Amino acid sequence: MTNRLAQPLQLAALKTVACQACVTLVSAVFVFVCWGANAGFSALLGGLTAVLPNLLFAWYAFRFVGASKTRQVYASIKRGSGLKFLLTVLMFGACFKFLAISALPFFVVYVIALFALWSAPIFFH
Repeated sequence: MTNRLAQPLQLAALKTVACQACVTLVSAVFVFVCWGANAGFSALLGGLTAVLPNLLFAWYAFRFVGASKTRQVYASIKRGSGLKFLLTVLMFGACFKFLAISALPFFVVYVIALFALWSAPIFFH
């Protein structure tokens, strides 16, 4: 059960993750056009490795708000952070173990997606 007061915070978090996803798609298309299909696919996977864990964290972290729910807020942020870390590690491992990807485009777009997440609050009030 989600708190009604949390909906504006969830919307803001989803806007931030959507901005990150857009930057990822634009970067992956740019890499695809310049360096080919394998590099573009690797870049897309690198961006998704940053976007999906952040989406999971945003969903968990902003489920509750308010002074009366401090324990629930703390528990949901803690759980979301742990799941974000776990999903990131699993996605890195799965991408490099099971897929033939190029490491450079993967890591470059991963870092670009992280910077997009960190700089998105500048553009959203």
